[in-house]
Amino acid sequence: MSLEVCAGDGGGGHGHAVVIGSGLAGLTAARALADFMDRVTVIERDRLPSGSGRRRGVPQARHTHTLMPAARQGLEQLFPGIVADLTAAGAVPVRMPQDMLLLGPAGWLPRFDAGLLALSAGRDLIDAVVRDRLRADPKVTFLQEHEAVCLEAGRHDTVAGVWVRGRDRRAPDGWSPRHLMPADFVVDATGRGSCAPRWLAELGYQTPRESAVRTPTTYASTLFAPPIGHVADFSALLLMGTPDQPRQGMLQPVEGGRWSVTLSAGDGSRPPADHEALLRAAGDLRHPLLREVIEAATPLGPVYACARTENRWRHYEKLRRWPDRFLVIGDAFVALDPAHGHGMTLAVQSALVLDHVLTGHGTATGITFRLRHALAQHLAPAWQASLHSLGAAGASPYLPPDGLRARLGRSWTARLAAAATTDEDAARLLLERLQTFDPPAAGLRRRELRAVLRAPRLTAAPAAPPSTTHGQGTRSRRPGTPAVPAIGVSIGSARPRATISSAHWSA
Repeated sequence: MSLEVCAGDGGGGHGHAVVIGSGLAGLTAARALADFMDRVTVIERDRLPSGSGRRRGVPQARHTHTLMPAARQGLEQLFPGIVADLTAAGAVPVRMPQDMLLLGPAGWLPRFDAGLLALSAGRDLIDAVVRDRLRADPKVTFLQEHEAVCLEAGRHDTVAGVWVRGRDRRAPDGWSPRHLMPADFVVDATGRGSCAPRWLAELGYQTPRESAVRTPTTYASTLFAPPIGHVADFSALLLMGTPDQPRQGMLQPVEGGRWSVTLSAGDGSRPPADHEALLRAAGDLRHPLLREVIEAATPLGPVYACARTENRWRHYEKLRRWPDRFLVIGDAFVALDPAHGHGMTLAVQSALVLDHVLTGHGTATGITFRLRHALAQHLAPAWQASLHSLGAAGASPYLPPDGLRARLGRSWTARLAAAATTDEDAARLLLERLQTFDPPAAGLRRRELRAVLRAPRLTAAPAAPPSTTHGQGTRSRRPGTPAVPAIGVSIGSARPRATISSAHWSA
């Protein structure tokens, strides 16, 4: 397509929007804009794969990804019917905690239908399905193998477009001469490597103050093919860490009948670099179940490790002078340690904030002040919860507040975690807290009070996982042995031997 796009044309009068970056933050922002603007162009530096192929610009794609219930619901709101599309493409529905064995901070959680449905899939598949939905919209255009170089200043503190350049293998520097793409609204969704601070400085604006907290978290991931004939009454496994033992392990079913396994450590230890080391690390978790499950599985690729993690907030909301019609979103604004697993949720919910403000304001002009503060207010709980978790583990100078309210909040959270091992309402509330990013000092709610007070105080947490096929008193069966009757799902071969009725998977 021609780069000389005329801004302000189209039938609706809202003009042309440009989104820089085609990660999930960029794709969902483009969806919100497409419902309002006349046209949307998504600029992507890399060549976009056909289908669910790998894209260079997603460094965390090899690690386990799950669309938690909040992210799944938000994505469905932005793209009606996309949950069905994801499931048809291979994403695996997981009812939490009914379809998983979950070792919480105080012990194993009971398994029941809490009304919390997650979708487990590879990140490449999730991006591909969302991308295909956008490609089907005639108002959205993808411009591949192009990068944004700088912003074009408009009149009266506005942004009027983006200067871009395309890849040209015949050019000495590999790039074609830059061209101006006029735009009525520009969104930077380029992630942690965003150049927005430099772009603002080039236009004479102040660069934002940054809050950066290096974290000791390391993690490693790989894919497995389940052992032939392996049968279990659960489809996912999560062993959470504690302040005394900050190591976590998870197993999630993904497309193609495979398992995605990720181990993380919050103590700064070196991540495992091969499968033998990964098995040893799995054996060091709070319970040996994950190692027992994967030691007979077949590795499907190398172990991918990450040892450089941080939380980073660029405080755009603090800047008084700001060019209108320009917005920074996603990890380019606030990036959390990937081990927290909230990146996709925050990206989707930030797009919903954009959609809400655009719809309520009625125009893309004069809303970026409101948007910056709305996004900051929305992202703050996740940021604070991350700092609290680091401070509680002694891994950050940002210690949790030590006032009476904060101490009572932490004490109550510990009681809620203990009650969750025997009381379904408490377990549901604990899982909801993990999604809503409530820090320990968050206000107590009446439902939590009722759940904790009515839970049996003297009942010990179950020592064995709530499974008829794994744990104390059971033995992993060898291929060919009879299956234990259970409610469950096969997490074995690519062709499940037992499946839950599709009616049970509905959102």
